[in-house]
Amino acid sequence: MERLLKKYADKLVAAGLASREGPGRVLMAGLDDALVWNIPAEPGALEEARRATLEAVFAGLNINSLCYAAPAEPYRSIIGFLAARSAASGGVIQPQDCETRTFLHDLPVVGSFSSQAIVAALKRRKTVIVHNPAADGPVIVTSGTVSPEQAFVFFSSVCFACFVKFFVDYLHAAQQVSVDREAEAVFKRVRGLLPPLASAPPELARAPFSTPAQVLAALCEAGRQTVAYGLVDSYFGNISYLHEGTLYISQTGSSLDELEGHIDPCPLDDSSTAGITASSELSAHVATLGRTGMRALLHGHPRFSVILSMDCAQTDCARRGECHIRCPEKRVVCGTPVAPGEVGTGPYGLCHTLPEAMGQGDAAIIYGHGLFTAARDDFNAAFARLLGVEAACREEYFRRVDGAG
Repeated sequence: MERLLKKYADKLVAAGLASREGPGRVLMAGLDDALVWNIPAEPGALEEARRATLEAVFAGLNINSLCYAAPAEPYRSIIGFLAARSAASGGVIQPQDCETRTFLHDLPVVGSFSSQAIVAALKRRKTVIVHNPAADGPVIVTSGTVSPEQAFVFFSSVCFACFVKFFVDYLHAAQQVSVDREAEAVFKRVRGLLPPLASAPPELARAPFSTPAQVLAALCEAGRQTVAYGLVDSYFGNISYLHEGTLYISQTGSSLDELEGHIDPCPLDDSSTAGITASSELSAHVATLGRTGMRALLHGHPRFSVILSMDCAQTDCARRGECHIRCPEKRVVCGTPVAPGEVGTGPYGLCHTLPEAMGQGDAAIIYGHGLFTAARDDFNAAFARLLGVEAACREEYFRRVDGAG
């Protein structure tokens, strides 16, 4: 358990979501035969009080792991701003991206770092943001019922959801000429804190792949680089490759940077039941590769691609509020089609909307969800397309903001 706690605390730091130093450093606790922590306790009354509160949270919930940390910048400024304004929505932040709708629903905010307040929120949701204006910025507390990975994923998802919501809301306010001074100040600060996007893709394994082992190695390599380049948050995203009548696809819930042993070979003739544990988007991958004639399909969640997918000028649309499943408009962002679609095989599932959006092309953005890119031979062109679309969307976002009003 201690090894897992350290692993996921380190992943939060490596992703730039939290820090390993200072009063808001990552604390992860897990229940083994006794409660263990990712790092030893430091002396001091504040540290003792913090751990005592988190231990009381454990006692009040049926969980096996807990994560506490102050988000790093730029998430710190974004989440603090959204949390301060959450009173207008009943003490919750309500992002509209796919991950929040599917997994988190909304993000509760409490005003004190008390076990009672945290337990009450975590009984209803998987995360809670503690925001006390008198304290030094917000902190996020998340829990897991099976493993510390869940607490890590939920922390990452809060940061992603708040990032997307802040930039979507700000663009809309700028277009309506209704940005207030506080929002503008936060936006300027956050804009200056954004790290540059990598300008060149990595060199990945080149086709042809003659053996399943080579295919698996190529999938693992591309998955690791997708995470390393910041084109997916936590473990979300998926990847597949079609080789000799078998689709090799990442398993549901697998981490793109740890795919070894978590890739399912799914014969297209249904002669195997491997698809039971495959990604929930298996059917969308099969249909899309079949329609496009491609072999490689890569799905990430680059932030500005998601943000611009949610920018729509149709203020009187009858489908408003259903954009993610039934948008009737044919939309394009930076030359890339935007389509609705739900995870799975329902009437509005990605298995129907993604192949149509891709057509004979190599990329499509799913509203509020993420970007899919495809390539004919290996993952080099698909990765370059993923990176290129995100770079174009980031540039286009700030062009729209600067030109608004």
